[in-house]
Amino acid sequence: MAEKFTGTLADFGAGDLASAGGKGANLGELVRLGLMVPAGFVVTTAAYAALMAETGLGAELERLLKAGDAGAEIRALFTRAQIPADVTAEIVAAYAALGGGPVAVRSSATAEDLPGATFAGQQDTFLNVVGEQAVIRAVVDCWASLWTERAIAYRRRQGIDPREVSIAVVVHDMVPADIAGVLFSANPVTGERGEIVVDASPGLGEAVVSGRVTPEHYVLDSTGRTRSFSPGAHEVVIRALAGGGTQEIAGTGSPRAGLATEQLAELAGLAVRAQEHFGRPQDMEWAIAGGRLYVLQARPMTALPPQPLRLNPFQRLMGPFFAEMFHVRPYPLDVSGWMQRGILAMLHRMAGSVGVVFPAVKELLPEEDGVVIRLVPPVPHPTVRTLGAPVSVARRVRRFNPTRWTEDSRFTTYLTDVRRLNAQDPRALTWKGVVGLAEDAFATMGGITELRISYLPGAFVPQLKLRLMLRLLGKAHLGASLIAGAETRTSQANRALEVLADQVRSQGKLARAFNELAPRDLLSRVENDPDFQEFRTRFQAFLAEYGHRETVSVVLSSSPTWSDAPEVVLGLITSMMGERRPAADQTGQALEELERHPALRIAALRRQLLSAVDAAKSGTAFREDSHFYATMVLPPLRRALSELGRRLSDGGVLADAAEVHHLRFEELVGMDDGGALPAGERERYRRLVLARAAKRRELEGIQLLDPALFAHKRRAPGTLVSGMPASRGQATGRVRIIRGPDEFGLLRSGEVLVCPYTNPSWTPLFQRAAAVVVDAGGIASHAAIVAREYGIPAVMATGSGTSDLQDGQLVLVDGTRGQVTAAVAEPSP
Repeated sequence: MAEKFTGTLADFGAGDLASAGGKGANLGELVRLGLMVPAGFVVTTAAYAALMAETGLGAELERLLKAGDAGAEIRALFTRAQIPADVTAEIVAAYAALGGGPVAVRSSATAEDLPGATFAGQQDTFLNVVGEQAVIRAVVDCWASLWTERAIAYRRRQGIDPREVSIAVVVHDMVPADIAGVLFSANPVTGERGEIVVDASPGLGEAVVSGRVTPEHYVLDSTGRTRSFSPGAHEVVIRALAGGGTQEIAGTGSPRAGLATEQLAELAGLAVRAQEHFGRPQDMEWAIAGGRLYVLQARPMTALPPQPLRLNPFQRLMGPFFAEMFHVRPYPLDVSGWMQRGILAMLHRMAGSVGVVFPAVKELLPEEDGVVIRLVPPVPHPTVRTLGAPVSVARRVRRFNPTRWTEDSRFTTYLTDVRRLNAQDPRALTWKGVVGLAEDAFATMGGITELRISYLPGAFVPQLKLRLMLRLLGKAHLGASLIAGAETRTSQANRALEVLADQVRSQGKLARAFNELAPRDLLSRVENDPDFQEFRTRFQAFLAEYGHRETVSVVLSSSPTWSDAPEVVLGLITSMMGERRPAADQTGQALEELERHPALRIAALRRQLLSAVDAAKSGTAFREDSHFYATMVLPPLRRALSELGRRLSDGGVLADAAEVHHLRFEELVGMDDGGALPAGERERYRRLVLARAAKRRELEGIQLLDPALFAHKRRAPGTLVSGMPASRGQATGRVRIIRGPDEFGLLRSGEVLVCPYTNPSWTPLFQRAAAVVVDAGGIASHAAIVAREYGIPAVMATGSGTSDLQDGQLVLVDGTRGQVTAAVAEPSP
């Protein structure tokens, strides 16, 4: 039986995307739900396919796609094409059955109105079309609009193969709207699910969706009660003409609402029903004519922020720590692999060692369509076993001294396991062997976990003891400065970078290359120029020792290490070539102030206090160094995951090996051989990757956790930015905003480093910065600790430093008060 080219809206539903397109399938669902949808029919994708096959247009289209021609020539093919007679006959018959009156003709592509990719406005709609020939022309124009430049660019961004798309066309009775607009079943700006947002304007809704008017704006609760209202300007009103087409007439603004209370309640009810039916917030177009409400379109809302978080005091306290680690949205493979089996497994076991249950990953990082949508600061839950924690902690403090942790045989075993991982070439392994290598990397991380469980009590208890003693002496403000300056692998790496920067400064040709070339061009020069052999040898030795450090966050296996992105390290060296700033000795100054206290004349107390300072420093060093050694697992893990991605790419599953991060680790485990999957599995995983990639793009610009939720909100008059005091002192300099590792080389000596987050790889910049201002983080974050070591002021948890301050702005940073104010430049002599 030949496939039908048309069908009524009621013939289609959510499962008919391939034949009715996104708009047609969704409208069919609404008809089945019993909502008032204008009567209409769908010209199915079979009609488009028949045009392609029977006219030769398909072969010509393929030729133009291969040639990379623009959409204009492709669209011209449709204008010249002769529609198959049976297709025309069915369209004419369906139009006649509808009554032959004015209709709206709307494109309904198979790749539109989907979660993560609505294609809103990418294909064309034609209003108030009258007559058989006009309807057929409008259908052809809808088909051609699949190939507009904007639609082609949108599909390219979404990673959709142009050969895989098709298009249906929806034709429905024209609604002569008295008032029309759009309706969101959740607040598209705040993400609040308990609010419904309505935009409305007199006449056809085209004026609203095209942005031609400033609409009336309503924010409603779920029952339709108005929470806020803004009147519209009504700049134009679009009306249907009697003989077809539309006209624009000048509108007149009115402070009064155009929608009555009962109409708002009806719209709210429509929003609730549609959302409940589709299972997710909806973006809808509607119209009211003759007092009746019609639904013209429904599609999933995209780029919708998560429901606003309401943090408890503990979450506000811990929020900066987690926001610093999760500044970048993790991929599915990050969450299900390195995080769940490595970093979070460590946190679970550490919490369990004191009888506390750490939340599951799905609570910490809730997902939607397989992609993380937000970060929820965890709230650990004590258990009965927590009552015994003091005894367990005291036992570990006595047994495990953090100053000697590298002498522990478990540390030696860990280093041996890391060397064994690095000795394996994943290219020589089977698929299962490569997966096993990744699993072995996760298991190796357990060695650091065991060491942290044993030694962290000995790191934290002395710090608590020191803070208590300082509080009793009235010197609590000295705590952070007293324990700064501990010798760590991070401080050693920073000194090694300083040596490299000195070498660059001393060699004219090398220095010119660093000053003049972009990072990637500089890397190519360093790797290939014979004159740079001495520097190249030292640089390679540096990477061999420190190259396993993360560039973005320790929780992300998807982000490169220093060895993977050596241009980042070259950027650090570039920033360090400027004048070396003398560091203030905050620890020495704090000790001097402390020793002036009369109580320290008592020798026993003085010994106890200084011993507590040394022990607290050792604890800080253990925390930093165990982090350093934990990242040694990343390079072999990343090589294994990259190899899996390469094989999936070669096997036609992925367009690029890096797309492997859109898959979950258990999905990789479940494959017998990702490089030789059956066609059905290959297609299933390919579509899964595309959908998750689209969802990730949809969430661009939406933060995992808004730093403003835990930022210090009290701002004194004249203050540009305020936050948490993290390193004492004042400094004046011009702002330099650095948003990521690829911008490290932009910082110049004496500038104020303003950034969204930090980790240990950022800290070499502090040797040249006048001060540090960070959106996230806390007093115990890497940035704060290292800022105190270098004696520069630091303000953390500002929430908005990178948006409120501007490059080149002259500011005074007060790290003692946690404030940034405008500074006045000194007059030139």
